[in-house]
Amino acid sequence: MVLDPASTNPSQPGSGLGSVNKQRRTLIGGALAAVLASSGRALASDDGNRGPVGNPFILLLKGIYQPVPHLPNLGLSGVNLTDPSYAKTKIYPIFEAPGSQENPIGDFYGSFSNPVCVYDLPGGAIAMQFASGPVYAPIGFNTFVPFSDGGVGFFLEGTFELTILDATGIYKPFKDGHNHMVDRLHQLDAAGTKFDEFCFCNISQYPFP
Repeated sequence: MVLDPASTNPSQPGSGLGSVNKQRRTLIGGALAAVLASSGRALASDDGNRGPVGNPFILLLKGIYQPVPHLPNLGLSGVNLTDPSYAKTKIYPIFEAPGSQENPIGDFYGSFSNPVCVYDLPGGAIAMQFASGPVYAPIGFNTFVPFSDGGVGFFLEGTFELTILDATGIYKPFKDGHNHMVDRLHQLDAAGTKFDEFCFCNISQYPFP
């Protein structure tokens, strides 16, 4: 959630976005399948010495973003607590994370202008930074591809690579690790002021690339 969606010009006539929508959806589906497949391999190789979270573990960011006056102080380095540009949505556990999939377990804080995002989770917190590149706009790699939702809004789809800057509590071993995001962000209005998130986060201790 670091790209200004206005920069994608989703309503610009002749943008050619219709021709990439099918390709984009196919790529996201394939990427998510790969995420789940890799997690399945990690589960199959479990030797019984797993910690409080798996490596990797998968979270779902889901829900309408709400503005916040400032970020909470979670003891994370590399985070600007005075930046007023952040909004938050809920975090749900999907695989090898504390809690039940039916209930949110924490809050995700993201910004369209600051590349650092924050996960407030049970047992600790994580700060991550979106990669600045490489960016492959036609397929939505480290950027969004927009397409109409049939109304006044747009779906913004993309995959994103993030580096873990800092982590506390049970997530400390993940510092300097990696997060692969598969995102489908719904821009609910034409003005780009309201967003509904649906984003899978595959978080691991492995550096990237």
